[in-house]
Amino acid sequence: MATNLTAVSGAEQQRELLAIAGRVLAGGGLGLFTLPDEVNLVVAEGKGSHVTDVAGRDYIDYHLGSGPDLLGHAHPAITAAVAAQLGKGTTFYFLNEPAIRLAERLVEAVPCAETLHFTGSGTEATFFALRVARAHTKRSKILKFEGGWHGMHDYALWGTVPSEASDYPRARPDSAGIPEVIGGEVLVAPFNDPERAVELINQHAHELAAVIVEPLQRVLTPRPGFLEAVREATRRHGVVLIFDEIVTGFRIAWGGAQERYGVVPDLATYGKAMAGGFPMACLVGRAEIMAALDGRRLPRTELVWASGTLNGNPISATAGLAALDVLSQPGTYEHLHRIGGRLRAGIVEAGRRRGFPTQALGEDAVFGIRFLENDDVKSWLDLQAHDRALGLRWGIECLKRGLLVNPNEKFYVSLAHTDADVDRTLEICDAAFAVL
Repeated sequence: MATNLTAVSGAEQQRELLAIAGRVLAGGGLGLFTLPDEVNLVVAEGKGSHVTDVAGRDYIDYHLGSGPDLLGHAHPAITAAVAAQLGKGTTFYFLNEPAIRLAERLVEAVPCAETLHFTGSGTEATFFALRVARAHTKRSKILKFEGGWHGMHDYALWGTVPSEASDYPRARPDSAGIPEVIGGEVLVAPFNDPERAVELINQHAHELAAVIVEPLQRVLTPRPGFLEAVREATRRHGVVLIFDEIVTGFRIAWGGAQERYGVVPDLATYGKAMAGGFPMACLVGRAEIMAALDGRRLPRTELVWASGTLNGNPISATAGLAALDVLSQPGTYEHLHRIGGRLRAGIVEAGRRRGFPTQALGEDAVFGIRFLENDDVKSWLDLQAHDRALGLRWGIECLKRGLLVNPNEKFYVSLAHTDADVDRTLEICDAAFAVL
């Protein structure tokens, strides 16, 4: 039975909504990540770099919807563009001008992009990228890197969050419900180990369709020579190299990780920031490989099927066009790097001053706070030495004081974050360290 929430206070309403969520939502939340009960909340509104919960409490937001709100919440350029489109229709399935214009803009911006295919989510984009690679190469196996996050499909969830080294090139599935037989098609190697990666590519080249990699793997930056070695080996053997840029695209540089690190793949997946906070992703790449999606020229039996009801949705595409207009303005990435760099340095300084082995791993626009002594972290296994319990406690103390963060995950920085936000954030982070 529905509950009348109109006659209760904000705090009571939030408690009631959380109770309803615990009853009617599987797991009490919207996915894998649910905040601890003592700091759990229901978001009521987001404006710029802040959100407000139903109880009326304000937070500086460093999760940004897990990354899509790179411009901040409810950016006026996006809300105005979407409002203008809403009255024209919300979905068509057929071609529409916003989708075509956005595709053109993305192909111009992304180094590897010659053609594009829209999807509804990042999971769909990586899943279809692997299918396209198999069709192009006529091979079946894929290689991913331990700790790499490529969405929720069955080929992605192997060796993603292991607590100990995988039995390379084999790995264990991360999720229940994944058929064991798929494990034979997924090879896993340690990130930032070019020798091991090249060895596996050479050994399995005759059956290897693709290598998929997050060029910035969660919070791990690629060491000089790693991506270059993988690129050279895949090119030599005709293996499709896929960059998963769902997180990095338009965030760490206008051209994404391809621009930032100077290595161009064959295919890439984009999402999150590219659609201005609306649900949309895409697969881009070399026309020769993307031709496997072309139903105008291929019979159905040879065509890669990659359709989706909301692919190329005009509302999301309109939001994406508005977002790219803002992101292309001079000074955008200088602002992200300056604000993010100041935030990273300040948190590290505060933690170390309070006696904690604090590191801010990643890039200025997206990074993770980890507590570990090793200052030469390059792989997923290196990251496992971090003090997860301390990270959880510190994150909870930050939440209590008004920072919206996901403990032991990432800090996302937006264009809306200001120096005043950073000042207040560093005060909160220091107070959280002091309590610990």
